Amino acid sequence: MTKLTILDGFYILGENKDAEKQDKPLENIKELGEIAVPPYKSSIHCMTIIGQIEGHCFLPPQNKATKYEHIIPQIVAVEESPEIEGLLLILNTVGGDVEAGLAISELICSINKPSVSLVLGGGHSIGVPLAVSTNHSFIAPTATMTIHPIRMNGLVIGVPQTFEYFNKMQERIINFIVNHSHLEKELLKKLMFTTSELANDIGTILVGEEAVNHGLINEIGGLKEAINKLKQLIELKKKS
Repeated sequence: MTKLTILDGFYILGENKDAEKQDKPLENIKELGEIAVPPYKSSIHCMTIIGQIEGHCFLPPQNKATKYEHIIPQIVAVEESPEIEGLLLILNTVGGDVEAGLAISELICSINKPSVSLVLGGGHSIGVPLAVSTNHSFIAPTATMTIHPIRMNGLVIGVPQTFEYFNKMQERIINFIVNHSHLEKELLKKLMFTTSELANDIGTILVGEEAVNHGLINEIGGLKEAINKLKQLIELKKKS
């Protein structure tokens, strides 16, 4: 009996073994809206931090979140794996848990392999230390970064000790950003406490080139520029 196969919109008489091979990718397109990328071997590890950074407390299920306990083992694996030569960090985050974000930032800046960050969409709040934690940073022309003081949810005891604790946490973040970027401390504080930028908060929104002009991010660029720069850093490390 002759088999009638439909392939790419055409009716084909007879058996078609290639059609069976295509069943899996076609199923992925139908169910997931994607097609499998051909396997390849790369010496660059791509790490993405998307949505809100989830720390010690669970976020509501409808929130798009990146769990810090998933990211930390990846960073350790990058440092330990002999096959990985560099880290590409892609950010599109609204911020999130302060200590979790700062912990990830400290780990990234302490690895002994070249690293490059790329801010796409947004790198807000605690996403700012993450963006500057790498050896070199890029931001897309349309991407934004919000610099503002730390906030705390839940019960807050209104005593001087709480205020001192807030100040210490704020200084940790400020010092990290200043030490890993070209942004002056006084300018950072000025941007952080601006009252005219946000409707219901204090702070500043920097768009693409503004972040570069202030010295927060190194360059304007996209994926091509980020990968090329990371490859350059890898080659420099090999020569040294």
